[in-house]
Amino acid sequence: MKKIIDSMLNRITMYRLVLYVLIAFVSIGFLYSALGIVAFSPLWYLASVAFILAISLITNWVFSRTFTAPTNVESVYITALILALLITPAKGIADGVFFSLALWASIWSQASKYIFTIKRKHIFNPVAIGIAIPALFLAQSASWWIGAGAFIPFVAIGGFLIVRKIKRNDMVIAFLIAALAILGLSHFMTPLSTMATALVSSPLIFFATVMLTEPFTTPPKVIDRIIYAILVGLLFAPFIHIGSIYSTPELALLVGNIYAYLASPKEKLFLKLKEKIRLTHDTYDFVFYALNKPFLFRPGQYMEWTLPHGGGDSRGNRRYFTIASSPTEGTIRIGIKFNERGSAFKRRLFSLAPGNMIVAGQRSGEFVLPRNRKKKLVFVAGGIGITPFRSMIKYLMDNNDSRDIVLLYTNKTAADIAYKELFDAAAKRIGLNVIYTLTDEIPSDWQGEHGRISKEMVERRIPDYRERTFYISGPNALVESFEKALRHDGIPHAHIKKDFFPGFA
Repeated sequence: MKKIIDSMLNRITMYRLVLYVLIAFVSIGFLYSALGIVAFSPLWYLASVAFILAISLITNWVFSRTFTAPTNVESVYITALILALLITPAKGIADGVFFSLALWASIWSQASKYIFTIKRKHIFNPVAIGIAIPALFLAQSASWWIGAGAFIPFVAIGGFLIVRKIKRNDMVIAFLIAALAILGLSHFMTPLSTMATALVSSPLIFFATVMLTEPFTTPPKVIDRIIYAILVGLLFAPFIHIGSIYSTPELALLVGNIYAYLASPKEKLFLKLKEKIRLTHDTYDFVFYALNKPFLFRPGQYMEWTLPHGGGDSRGNRRYFTIASSPTEGTIRIGIKFNERGSAFKRRLFSLAPGNMIVAGQRSGEFVLPRNRKKKLVFVAGGIGITPFRSMIKYLMDNNDSRDIVLLYTNKTAADIAYKELFDAAAKRIGLNVIYTLTDEIPSDWQGEHGRISKEMVERRIPDYRERTFYISGPNALVESFEKALRHDGIPHAHIKKDFFPGFA
């Protein structure tokens, strides 16, 4: 079952998964209204969803044109559908409370992405700010009806899929512990029943898995994400207040967003393509330069790349790619593998000509070189998973930094090896120990290893491997299987680092 779920999740991006989950929730809401399980008119339920979608699309169109910013259609739909799950549907054409709240919440949710920004990075969760402003100034509040008990099984399943996809279990667990603890303390006579009620009859699960995990307003580092989750969890309890303003889920999240902004990288880059370099028969480097300012990053980090294009597919118009260049190079490059069944995003990316633009932001990742230069390392890469190591090794070369590093790089054929000239040069200049291995077509004059990376290969080629820290990057199957083999061999978790970012597939 685990393999089936992971295979399914690997086929779609994080944003598209969230969109599908929300569509499922909205559909279940319609079914429940038709069956009389919830007190919504099916017709007015659909009309309410349509109203919020229409206002959101119009508002986003106006602001994107006004600010000449690229439009992320997925983001518009996701925000609108979440609002539809939080605002009680209209009872009829005369339901002024619904139309007023839905109108202003939709407008503020979309507008916040453009006006509540610093250095082009938005600060607040769009849905949270969208429903907080009407609550504070118009005394019109969202009901968070998706938290009703009948929806909990579906919310739990959908939330589980999202959290598994983006691997934010630690953040969600930290939030739930903090929120349940503060709720239990507030009802110290019946703490267990209070916490149980919160889990099954409140928006706690939906909030934790859908709202809290929104990537643009969460910190990139693990420790900062945990602090962020605990802070929001502690403020989640409704009895916390300042004067007459009582805490609500959306206000708790907005306070957390401020912390997340302070703890996160701030840049949003507008990049122009300088050149496209063919690395192998199906892999290319795209080299960009930043228009707005110099860009600082640590070798091995990644960013989210947005490329508006028509004819989107199930993977959407955003991707996370590791930065393949070194901070010493003055340009930003990403290495991309293409195939015949490539997504619309990749087809549009491949068609870029020098001078064309792309937007990048959300610099993140802790898959970086250790500060301690004396640590002995093993870089394990499969296919295009080599890109973070290209960044690190180029950085070490440019700084004449010789470290005890073994690069173990696996590909199907010799023609698939990317950046070979750079790695061979690093072997001569800084003493990098490079081990290539092929799994399919083996040339007669091949001097490297044969077959998949195995425990036996590691023991034979890296006798002191138990003293080293392993960095693993590549397809999920390679990363997970090699990590499992290392753990089975007694390598501690602290000595294994995996390259992961949301939407890796």
